[in-house]
Amino acid sequence: MKQTQLAPGVRLTVLPAEKFCKSRITLDFIYPASRKTATADALLALVLERGYAACPDMTQLSKRLAGLYGASLSVDTAVNGEMRVLRVTVTGLQDAFALHGEALGAACVDIALGTAFTPVMENGVISPQFVAIEKQQLRQQLEGERNDKRMYCLRQARRRFFGTSRAGIEAYGYLEEVDRLCAEDVTQAFSTMLREAQIDVYLQGVDSRMAAEKLRAALDGVQRAPRPLLPACAMPHVGEQRFSEPVDAVQGKLCLLFTAGTPLPAAQLSAMRVAVALLGGTTTSRLFVNVREKQSLCYYCAASYSAMTGLLCIDSGVEHENAARAKAAILRELEALRTGEISEEELAAAKRYLRTQLNAVADSQGGAEAWQRMARLRGDEKTPQQVLDEVMAVTQADVHGALAGLTLSVSYVLTKGGAADDK
Repeated sequence: MKQTQLAPGVRLTVLPAEKFCKSRITLDFIYPASRKTATADALLALVLERGYAACPDMTQLSKRLAGLYGASLSVDTAVNGEMRVLRVTVTGLQDAFALHGEALGAACVDIALGTAFTPVMENGVISPQFVAIEKQQLRQQLEGERNDKRMYCLRQARRRFFGTSRAGIEAYGYLEEVDRLCAEDVTQAFSTMLREAQIDVYLQGVDSRMAAEKLRAALDGVQRAPRPLLPACAMPHVGEQRFSEPVDAVQGKLCLLFTAGTPLPAAQLSAMRVAVALLGGTTTSRLFVNVREKQSLCYYCAASYSAMTGLLCIDSGVEHENAARAKAAILRELEALRTGEISEEELAAAKRYLRTQLNAVADSQGGAEAWQRMARLRGDEKTPQQVLDEVMAVTQADVHGALAGLTLSVSYVLTKGGAADDK
């Protein structure tokens, strides 16, 4: 891996690609999330994917991508901690595999930079036609939120957990604001992104010197005042807030959110990885074995941890009448893991699972890139091997220490009648 600072707030990272026939170019625009512009920021990602100045409609863009041996373009946005990340990615074939010696890498870089820096403009604003079309898509996406009950329960719990915190800003915006948006709003969101974002560029299988020259040319004339990355955050400890909502579905949903009160120190993150694997990250975890298999209280029960928000999430699919019993069983397992004995076999199984996961990071171009992105946001930038070394050294005491500060903040239940949590 090689990293180069091309300009203030602009970093180029070259990742190994020898084992792949594909090339990959990604531009990450990382800037503070804003509640005021959240829906416009979400709409911007959809609009940028429709075309750019040199390919001003989806037909021309599709032909251009198809002519590069089936290259692909994607634009997405997410909120990580208190930062919004808009990501432009183009994947194609490496030059070495072109049948007629075409400069495929240069063409893919042009598409990525065109998409990111030169959207289709009309009378000084991003195409009103594009905006109108993608408003419909965004509205349908937000209206369909309840169709995936598991994700809906998670989002509802997160909304109560984060409240008005910046970390709780919706990545895809807010339904009630979609109809009010216009091309001027999206253009302003675009201008703010170009001005304030840290720009991280990831290259795999592409000539870095050529890409750097093209990137500098794209940045020429762009007014830049990049904002620093915001550190990890955590919600304060509060008493448990219980919520239940009626749902017409065969399976109920249960989501429990815990806060650490403060961001977990970097030195404890590997211990938390092991703790989550022990608790609910594998088919040998305590939630799977004890709550699902032995007690038959749920269909699934998974645990995850966000280092950017200090949030431990446990979510489960349950029979409606078992929601309260499942919750009680989950809390018992967490407390037992936090304070009780952990067998050597159990610890070894969790570490084997994590070793497999960490060793597989470089097996896909997206995985290698995602690792660098999250390390950048966390600010530790450790390699998978460094994290693996830490994981293999984690002890029972380390697991207890990582879990010690967690308290239950929000429990959210989707169930018939909406009152199962109070039984």
